[in-house]
Amino acid sequence: MRSFFLATLVAGFYLVLTQASAAEKDVGIVLLHGKWDKPPSNVLGLSRELRAQGYEVVTPTMPWSATREYDVTYSQAIEEVDGAAKSLRDKGAKHVIVAGYSIGANAALAYASQGRPADAIVLLSPGHTPYVAPMKTAAQSSVTKASDMVKSGAGSSRAAFADFNQGQSQQIRITAASYFSYFDPDGLANMPKTAAAIPTALPIFMAVGSGDRMSAFAEKTVFAVAPPHAKSSFSILTTDHMGLANVVGPSLIAWLKTLEY
Repeated sequence: MRSFFLATLVAGFYLVLTQASAAEKDVGIVLLHGKWDKPPSNVLGLSRELRAQGYEVVTPTMPWSATREYDVTYSQAIEEVDGAAKSLRDKGAKHVIVAGYSIGANAALAYASQGRPADAIVLLSPGHTPYVAPMKTAAQSSVTKASDMVKSGAGSSRAAFADFNQGQSQQIRITAASYFSYFDPDGLANMPKTAAAIPTALPIFMAVGSGDRMSAFAEKTVFAVAPPHAKSSFSILTTDHMGLANVVGPSLIAWLKTLEY
């Protein structure tokens, strides 16, 4: 009798694990890296954590990587995110989550704002804020230059423009149309605008480091203006902008399991 009870208990436990694993294998995650990365290095550890839990994860090399340097416009980048999401569905994912770190989070938000198919979005250390000083001020001359080139019909011509990343700056030589698409203060990179434009409420996980400048206004200006959802979660973790992807894994995985797919 005792052995029968133990066998039943073990079988039940195995069934629960199997069901959980199967549920997680039904979920695909597009995980977008940050700016100037030689991908997917700054999300590599997190992608491994997610895969270890049974999630299917893709980490596409995006236009803001060090190897591509904004070779397509922001709108075209969103099409690439859409393609990555489709690739997960083609592999059998029943649910797709679009996640991003830094400018990758910015892109995940832009993706959702267009009503693209996603079951949830994950915003980790959301960054790239050409609508907020000091980036807005520092980029103003380059934005004006790019805008003037586009208006004059020279949008496909290359020129030197300023790029910024967490207090660092560099000159990049790209097309005016591409530069303006990423740095227009009122464009796709404006996270308060894209958050407010999400057409249907969906679960949002946002985490910001306590040492990140965004921690002072991310919740109020981005998270709170998106359509509210009962499963949405905002948290501040003890780390900085660059370190968040290395510590957020346990919190993110726990949240993913609450989605009950």
